[in-house]
Amino acid sequence: MYLSKLSILNFKNYEEAKLDFSTEINCFLGPNGSGKTNLLDAIFYLAFCKSFFNPSDSQLIKHEQGFFVVEGDFVRKEENEKVYCGLKKGQKKQFKRNKRQYEKLSEHIGLVPLVMISPSDSDLINEGSELRRRFLDLIISQYDKKYLEELIQYNRALSQRNRLLKKFMEIRRFDEASLELWDEQLIKHGTPVYEARKLFIEKFLPLFRKNYEFISEQKETVELKYSSQLDESDFAELLKDRREKDRRLTHSSAGVHKDDLQFSIEGMPLKKFGSQGQQKTFLLALKLAQAEFLKEEKQIPPILLLDDIYDKLDEARVARLMEIVRKDWFGQVFISDTHLDRLPRLFEELKTEFKAFEVEKGEVKDV
Repeated sequence: MYLSKLSILNFKNYEEAKLDFSTEINCFLGPNGSGKTNLLDAIFYLAFCKSFFNPSDSQLIKHEQGFFVVEGDFVRKEENEKVYCGLKKGQKKQFKRNKRQYEKLSEHIGLVPLVMISPSDSDLINEGSELRRRFLDLIISQYDKKYLEELIQYNRALSQRNRLLKKFMEIRRFDEASLELWDEQLIKHGTPVYEARKLFIEKFLPLFRKNYEFISEQKETVELKYSSQLDESDFAELLKDRREKDRRLTHSSAGVHKDDLQFSIEGMPLKKFGSQGQQKTFLLALKLAQAEFLKEEKQIPPILLLDDIYDKLDEARVARLMEIVRKDWFGQVFISDTHLDRLPRLFEELKTEFKAFEVEKGEVKDV
């Protein structure tokens, strides 16, 4: 799997850019704020129909412009795939595959298997459970269409249930029968989400441990545990037991939207007891295991995006990482760095094919 061409118009700080890529490794080089990460985000957008960094599509439109366009020419299983996205202010975005518009954006997820490694990954450790659930969802949705559909339906039912709870507070009347209708929907769609997440972690954990050991060359014991309220409670009974609490809170306090991942090292919470180096290695092992897992599930090597990798690791560990990257888990690699010569020098030493681009103030040129 690889991206041969990328074309963007009015995307973030770019007025226009057209790039032809190597099928192996591509380096975006330039100072901070030049637009390197925005190029990676454009590629991410073509895989997931949304930005890795910006929750609002309208924020992606270049300042004082009225639209943006991102197009990519991919080769997948030796077949050409042209992916197009266009958005005008105030309108619904258009997403097309080979000039045919999707009826539902969820139909596109999984066409381009992709893994993003970014300095913001540290939020997986330091921030709330929502980001860790998103990590799970991004992986499983790429190979399990049923999971994505169940998750979408679950979130819709959850939104309706929460809306109903707020309405009960406003009208000062509680209708248990109405709430039970949405409880049934949560159970129907939430149970397969729970089962898919549990199965994923069982398969994923050995790959994660293997990658951690390889990168760190250390003997620490690391653990990744999926935690859900459904582990020890029947979903229907759980919702029934929480009904009075939900009535007071005016939102749903039980369900798979409360699931979490617990990260630990030597049996202790990673956030409190892991060193900075251990935390960075833990996160990198998570993402590399994600790539290896997707390769096994989809039989397509995923594209790998590495944003400012030297922010996460020293040069020795970056070189070790590149040993992994050169394996056949990845269809193609895109890396950004603030130094113009550091990555080219490394890949020349490794005798690895690469292509370098210099990025400055929204302009890109081949090096």
